[in-house]
Amino acid sequence: QVQLVESGGGLMQAGGSLRLFCVASGRTFNKYNLAWFRRTPGKEREFVAAIVWSGGATYYTDSVKGRFTISRDNPKNTFTLQMNSLKPEDSAVYYCAITGQNVLDWSNNTDMDYWGKGTLVTVSS
Repeated sequence: QVQLVESGGGLMQAGGSLRLFCVASGRTFNKYNLAWFRRTPGKEREFVAAIVWSGGATYYTDSVKGRFTISRDNPKNTFTLQMNSLKPEDSAVYYCAITGQNVLDWSNNTDMDYWGKGTLVTVSS
């Protein structure tokens, strides 16, 4: 049984930082592509960041480039999202997800193999 568990969410003032963690269990994930998504009330779930298993390339949605960093620790089956210079519009439930598929366009992709249940991030102005 594959499980993804997020942690690290919370309340932060604008300009502050948070680090989200996703711990995966149930199999070896070193050949999976890892990603973070977020959803705010009334909106579709949107792609935030991804890191691929082959080569470690990273991808970000434009609104978080230069502020967020995704990384992975394969031996620990853990990946993180470092969020700096937070803005109120970053407030959302953040989900980690993994896929064994090769994704050509992360910005329009929400088709992942496994999802976590989410962690809430609230950024106050």
